[in-house]
Amino acid sequence: MAHHGHGVTATADARVAFLGMPNTGKSTLFSALSGHHAHIGNWPGLTVDLMAATVQWEGQTVELVDLPGLYDLRGLSEDEAVVRRFLETTPLQLLVVVLNASQVDRQLRLALQVKALGLPVVVALNMADEAGRFGVKVDCKRLTRTLGVPVLPISAKHRRGLVALRQELKEATGRDRPALTPPRSVVDCLPEEDDALPAALASVLRQSVELPGEWQDRLSRRLDRVLLHPWLGLPLFFLAMALMFQAVYAIGAPIQEQLTTTLDGFGSGVLRPALGWLPEFWRHFVVDGLYQGIGTVAAFLPVIFLFFLAMGVVEDSGYLSRSAFLMDALMERLGLDGRSFVLSLMGFGCNVPAILGTRVMRSRGLRLLTMLIIPFSLCSARLNVFLFMAGALFSPRSAGVVVFSLYVISFGAALLTALLFRHRYAGKEPLLLELPPYRLPTLRQVFGRAWAEVRHFWIFARRFIVIGVVAVWWLNNLPVGVQPASAASLSGQLGQLLQAVLAPIGLDPQLSVALVFGFLAKEVVLGGLAVIYNQADPNLLGTLLAQKLHWTQAYSFLLFTLLYTPCLSTVAVLRQESRSNRFTALSVGWSLVLAWVASFVFYQGTRLLGLGG
Repeated sequence: MAHHGHGVTATADARVAFLGMPNTGKSTLFSALSGHHAHIGNWPGLTVDLMAATVQWEGQTVELVDLPGLYDLRGLSEDEAVVRRFLETTPLQLLVVVLNASQVDRQLRLALQVKALGLPVVVALNMADEAGRFGVKVDCKRLTRTLGVPVLPISAKHRRGLVALRQELKEATGRDRPALTPPRSVVDCLPEEDDALPAALASVLRQSVELPGEWQDRLSRRLDRVLLHPWLGLPLFFLAMALMFQAVYAIGAPIQEQLTTTLDGFGSGVLRPALGWLPEFWRHFVVDGLYQGIGTVAAFLPVIFLFFLAMGVVEDSGYLSRSAFLMDALMERLGLDGRSFVLSLMGFGCNVPAILGTRVMRSRGLRLLTMLIIPFSLCSARLNVFLFMAGALFSPRSAGVVVFSLYVISFGAALLTALLFRHRYAGKEPLLLELPPYRLPTLRQVFGRAWAEVRHFWIFARRFIVIGVVAVWWLNNLPVGVQPASAASLSGQLGQLLQAVLAPIGLDPQLSVALVFGFLAKEVVLGGLAVIYNQADPNLLGTLLAQKLHWTQAYSFLLFTLLYTPCLSTVAVLRQESRSNRFTALSVGWSLVLAWVASFVFYQGTRLLGLGG
């Protein structure tokens, strides 16, 4: 199988591509046929990565490719340009056109366009079971004769009709079926819009499709009266998201804590004694550096899995499209769309899965702008630091105000970032939203998707994180023989060097070193402070910090922690999803600049007003 970035599988004997409009269940069908063998790879001549998989059929190695959703082969969107370029450059044995059976009157037009290219085609009429519920009846045998290509009714969600479809694919990719030469120009092959195509479409529909007098999905209409209500829609959406977060972290936090305890116990009880033959320095490196680094990555997995499990339910039920619709008008003014808001909101749980979630956007400009604002969402890791610091350094009445102000500032930072960069990372097409009927997702779908996302994160993000963990450990433990993270260590010396930059915002060398820990993961800031001040008891540590820090220093530290460089996991995923070192550097650099300026204005402003220490 090809790996990320390797592109086309050179050893494939045949290739099949899947094409269709958004919300047709195309990706669900692709996953059902490919199993767990899918991978992401870049393709020659294309600006985006495509999902692909290699399967073995009748002794043949067949590559399946999932193309971006599109509405029209003549369209001007980025996705439509990608599909045209793929069809013009890639030999294929078969093109599977996936249509939503309940919307066949609107989607057959795409099938007629594809047929005009002269490529071998099979039409998969997905959600055939759902169409009958809505009063749509399709005569597949007559439609096969009318179109001149096989039309198969299927339900990818429930895996019905896949045996017949798989047999069609096997026959099309047999050894005696060579790939056809791609058309030089897709657009030149298409019939004129105002001539042959509308007449052909009307004829096909008249002969093969029976449509209801009115849409019969009464359940969706009733729910939309409430969930898309001008006044009730947004409050209900926020309530639903709040409940989702509560569920994810109520279930995920104990699992994550137990996983951390188990990993720590294995490290101290098994791994450390097993490495007793190593010198203490190197044993410390393997256990507390390398092993703990891998454990840091593993600790993200339960929450990421549950996050995508919940997101799968929200998306497959049809509610995600509606939430994007509710917020689209507001977000459009910032150069974003409704999905950007949803993902930014998810970032308040954890930035990592929220950035991974931007894959639902095919416009690269929109994806990058959304990825630029998500790290400013106050994630749960930073919240732990803020709750501790606010409780230790401020009065009970002030602590709540401090934490709330940080939430407001995080929104303000995201708003400012979107306004400043919306022209640089502009989306090239408007958001076209299909509001699908409400559906009950299957466990196979949501669990399969969540597992795929966790696997993808583990494979491609861990290398960056392990490198970062090792680098931070060496900073804290060199030169050999010094107290870890002390002033004599490299990290301590780094803290002194950073004073020229951080002293103007009220941060002393000890706080500066804690920020070095925070680059690994924001929750590590508390552990860093415990090591620096040599005080592991949280209550005593809080008392010690309250004695050493003025409240303006404390708030400046919290403000900088809120806005500065996202954690290493987030940086790794930013690089992975953007595939751009320049964009990753911009994200990190901009957050550092914004954090410093905001902290400088606050700290120096309070001093000018006579409030500083």
